[in-house]
Amino acid sequence: MQRSVMSYTVIGAAAPGRLRTALGAAAAAAALLAAAAPAAGTESGAVTAPVHAPVPPCGSGQVAADGAERLGANAVRITVVNEGSAPCVLRGHPAIALAGQGSPARAKSLTVVRLGPARPVELPPGGAAQTRISFTPVLGEADGYCASGAEPFVAPSMVLGVAGARLQLAPDDGGNFALCGTVVRATAFRPAS
Repeated sequence: MQRSVMSYTVIGAAAPGRLRTALGAAAAAAALLAAAAPAAGTESGAVTAPVHAPVPPCGSGQVAADGAERLGANAVRITVVNEGSAPCVLRGHPAIALAGQGSPARAKSLTVVRLGPARPVELPPGGAAQTRISFTPVLGEADGYCASGAEPFVAPSMVLGVAGARLQLAPDDGGNFALCGTVVRATAFRPAS
């Protein structure tokens, strides 16, 4: 009696040597996945990025300004510098008042019309940001007048409110601020150019 041996081929099956190689590769891949798995307590599959502390807002002890750079008869540019030892973020628009020629009773608060969107400006130590302030100028010579009929107001300096600080600034040309009305326009702080 003769036995017949049947043989068959499974499609996709690997030869014994290849099977061991494939199993070894699968085990290595599983080990790599286990090593890269998130730690216990984290969401499965979440990728964690390095955590950086947010940059704090600028404080009154960090910011300084030297003066108001005149840009014609109706505008000044003010540059604020981070004099601190750490970076900080400056946001928004300044508050503005005209100083009262040595008397706080003569100070004049101004209404600020905010121009442009306010975006955070990160200032490294020594970094600077600028704002442009414009106003309706006094017309005429020494006894100037306002076209609107408002009373002219002249002051030797302005007070800029920024980051909790009140910075008193004079025009860089040694003159006075002379304006009509109580409204000024100020751009949001931007990185200095």
